[in-house]
Amino acid sequence: MFERPQVEIIRRRLSEPRHTIQVVQGPRQVGKTTAVLQALGQIPVGSHYAQADLPAPLHWGWIEQQWSIARREQQRAKKPCVLALDEIQKIAHWSEVVKRLWDEDTRLGNDIRLVLLGSSPLLVGRGLTESLAGRFEIVRMPQWGLSEMRAAFGWTLERFLFFGGYPGAVPLVGDAPRWSRYILDSVVETTLSKDVLLLTRVDKPALLRQLLVLACEYSGRELSFTKMMGELDGAGHTTTLSHYLDLLDGSGLVFGLQKYASEPVRRRSSTPKLMAHDTALVNAISGLGEDEVLSDPERWGRLVESAVGGYLSARCAESGASLWYWRDGGDEVDFVVKSGSRLVAIEVRSGRRRKGMRGLQVFAERFGSSVETLVVGTGGVPVDTLLTGGAGL
Repeated sequence: MFERPQVEIIRRRLSEPRHTIQVVQGPRQVGKTTAVLQALGQIPVGSHYAQADLPAPLHWGWIEQQWSIARREQQRAKKPCVLALDEIQKIAHWSEVVKRLWDEDTRLGNDIRLVLLGSSPLLVGRGLTESLAGRFEIVRMPQWGLSEMRAAFGWTLERFLFFGGYPGAVPLVGDAPRWSRYILDSVVETTLSKDVLLLTRVDKPALLRQLLVLACEYSGRELSFTKMMGELDGAGHTTTLSHYLDLLDGSGLVFGLQKYASEPVRRRSSTPKLMAHDTALVNAISGLGEDEVLSDPERWGRLVESAVGGYLSARCAESGASLWYWRDGGDEVDFVVKSGSRLVAIEVRSGRRRKGMRGLQVFAERFGSSVETLVVGTGGVPVDTLLTGGAGL
């Protein structure tokens, strides 16, 4: 059975003496539960897994019930017990209850090793920072990358660029309408209804859905909030759109890159470059077939750029680096990665769209001789080399 690299991280941390809570975060349908269960099956401790993703809302007392089961198992077996709680953000005040029980076990010397799983990083993160500061480590699980889809399913670059990184959809790729419905129903709609609308105040749910569609249609392109308001019904204020875009980003669907600038205030006020976290979302929402996309140079180029953006976003989230784009008049750089003092300007060339190199040169002249430049695609590092981690980023 194929295992994601995060399985080894989870397995190693749960095999160590109890010291921190393990938080597994990521969007829906990327295998978080499978990874945790794989890890639990390979370590010599007891375990208890419970899922809070149920139709009826659960009371915080549910956490105490599951914790009691783990404590009894630990006392019975006379060995550590891992308690894995899935979709923990569905329970109101979950972080306060977890903090109380975790600290109680620390005082009593109970070896309960805790794993929390959540498909809404925005909501899980809120509880972590408010109540559990200093008590947790995060294991991030984004959509599957090219190297994982290739190792597990033998996928080519072209297949990955169209169908993306949702392993549960792989058996359906031979039936495009079924595949598209799976992505829309199991990923998009479930995320919106269970992770955003059910747990967050959203005054205009129809607008949230429209924004998601618009972001996928424009993935890889800049679109000002003013222009978004012209495209969307009942858009209201730009602050509403910005907030909704943050919600969609926190749920692993789409995000808006800000323009790189020396002054932070200019970054915050910039026109966002819309990006999908996974190209499957772009293609499922468009309804176009693989052949139609392959034969359209402009659309294919945007798809390549979206895949690179999704990959860089995931890598930056893991490493703590920041991701931007840059434009000044007619000069542009597709992506800018900043990690400490290191600044890398990246241009993506799909081979199907004519793009010059002037943007990289102007950016390097403006922001210093230490700026590194990288061309991905035609004339540079192959796209699949970057997407499999071979570009040194």
